[in-house]
Amino acid sequence: MDYTFQWREAFEQLPYLLGGAWITLHLSFLGFWAGCTIGLFGALAKTYGPRWLIRLVDIYVVFFTNTPGLVTAFFIFFGLPEFGIVLSPYEVMLLNIALNSGGYITEVMRGGFLSVRQAEVEAATAMGFSLLQRLRFVIVPHIAKVLFAPLSNWYIWIILGTAAASIFGVEELTGRAFNAASDTFRSIEIYLMVAFLYVAITILASFVLAMIGRWQFRVKVKVF
Repeated sequence: MDYTFQWREAFEQLPYLLGGAWITLHLSFLGFWAGCTIGLFGALAKTYGPRWLIRLVDIYVVFFTNTPGLVTAFFIFFGLPEFGIVLSPYEVMLLNIALNSGGYITEVMRGGFLSVRQAEVEAATAMGFSLLQRLRFVIVPHIAKVLFAPLSNWYIWIILGTAAASIFGVEELTGRAFNAASDTFRSIEIYLMVAFLYVAITILASFVLAMIGRWQFRVKVKVF
């Protein structure tokens, strides 16, 4: 192999790549919490809703959990303009992450709801708690410990999955890696740096999530 590493040119691109890492972080963060919101309402509908609403949520969950995220992203990107809805590439990926996450998180949260002791829910109902009050004071504190680990793992998966946004021109970390490699012709150095940046991002996110789990929900979480 006759290849000479030239790290100086690659490290000159580091501030540019770190800017892409910041886009990766807030895209994944916003997409995750949007997905959690969808998943929460979906789980509530499947657990407490009428039959027609349960069927509707089932269709949504089955569709988004059985189709590749890249396929739904292409549909949103190329399909919605046909109906007069034009979104930026960033908005397309944010919507796609939210919808796909919502499908998976609906089932995760539904499992959490079903794990709540029925006696506690009945006691809250007997005390006159509304559905929102039962959710806030009885259900959420219980399911936080149950759901924290799978939701944390899902967030890490979303961080890595944002790399697909580069296909649509979003200049997140992978997108900027493409540009930097094209400008410098130092592809090996650039992509090695990007790989280590992804490792650093996921370790940092895992550490922060572990600290939140320990302090806020008293969940025993290990980073490694």
